[in-house]
Amino acid sequence: MESEHGGRTETRAGGRAGGADQDPATEAFVAHRNLLFTVAYEMLGSAADAEDVLQETWLRWAGVDLATVRDRRAYLVRITTRQALSRLRTLGRRKESYVGTWLPEPLLTAPDVADDAELADSVSMAMLLVLETLTPTERAVFVLREVFALGYAEIAEAVGRNPAAVRQIAHRAGVRIAARRPRAPVSAAESREAFDAFRRAAETGDLRGLLDVLAPDVVFLGDGGGVRQAVRRPVTGADKVARMLVAGMGRAAAASLRTAEVNARPALVLRLGGEVDTVLAVAIEGGLVTGLYAVRNPAKLSHMRRETTLRR
Repeated sequence: MESEHGGRTETRAGGRAGGADQDPATEAFVAHRNLLFTVAYEMLGSAADAEDVLQETWLRWAGVDLATVRDRRAYLVRITTRQALSRLRTLGRRKESYVGTWLPEPLLTAPDVADDAELADSVSMAMLLVLETLTPTERAVFVLREVFALGYAEIAEAVGRNPAAVRQIAHRAGVRIAARRPRAPVSAAESREAFDAFRRAAETGDLRGLLDVLAPDVVFLGDGGGVRQAVRRPVTGADKVARMLVAGMGRAAAASLRTAEVNARPALVLRLGGEVDTVLAVAIEGGLVTGLYAVRNPAKLSHMRRETTLRR
């Protein structure tokens, strides 16, 4: 079983990281670019939209008088958050007319992302779907507070609320997230063992093996965006999901199936003719597969060509 590999992402706005002749504004932007992308991506669940937000952030940052900026990192995060909030509301309207199930855009992540447990959890496909249940402001507050550990006053400036209101929003969002996120901690070894068992069973069409590793209430979601064939509604239950996977792998006999680190979790990548056809993200809890997220929309697969570096 091979693994996907790719190069590090480059800075679109402000030039390449490590440029020799950067002005102070460009230097600050490049230094925090991976952090800003991570903030935008966690808020939006879309790498393409996160890149657009960074472009907008750069345009605004380039016009700022740096002599008036006390904390450049905080200022950049504030601009990024405001731009992401605006785009999140637009994205919400686009999702209303989306064909079939909308899933976050998968990222081929650098190996070191998985070493940061909190960051890895926050960008997992399962967690990004949980964040979809929050309002735009709740999502921004939760991400900035729980993932990036910003203070209430700093968050208040970013979302246009007062610190007391931000505290209330953070509490409300935290309660909603806690009710939906996995409660049983899973060790890396346990997750890898379950994933490997799932991979072997899926690759060989082993129905019994799939039933052994799938949780009784496992959910399969597919996103074809109206361009590629995908299940339009969630498929629930180990037997239904296992039989669907066996049938699907039988039809994809000519495909190449590989493992990859997608959103800081092991995933399967199906290639046809050398091109990524499907990314199957896997959620594991208690040693069993609880969620499967198949992204087939070609517009969402461009960030599978190279590793994306995420930072807190």
